[in-house]
Amino acid sequence: MPELRIDPYPSNEELAVLWASGWDTTRPPDFARILPRSLAHIGAYHEGRLIGFVNVAWDGGIHAFILDTCVHHHMRRQGIGTALVQEAVRVARERGAEWLHVDFETNLAGFYRACGFCSTEGGLIRLQDRSGR
Repeated sequence: MPELRIDPYPSNEELAVLWASGWDTTRPPDFARILPRSLAHIGAYHEGRLIGFVNVAWDGGIHAFILDTCVHHHMRRQGIGTALVQEAVRVARERGAEWLHVDFETNLAGFYRACGFCSTEGGLIRLQDRSGR
């Protein structure tokens, strides 16, 4: 199992490499702006290389949100994603969150259910199309 680090502040370059592998895209968010505002973020490292990541955003109060769960495609199906989410749950609870939310695509329902999440009603509005407009 890789080493899990709490609040490691990986570089945008490290995250871009992981993002390209995990999300099949080369355009990750600018985490240098995001992570200082997060309740926590967890990095999974193997031989010094970032191979997994999860961000825990929050509202500054009792609600926290799992975002950007990502595992390098060569490292999947080894329990790394589950370990990242479990550590995020532990740290969020330790830092005072009372509720932990996650949104996910239908194909990830089994994964998040196995991590202890239950389904709830929710709503979503797309504010910009994929081109950024």
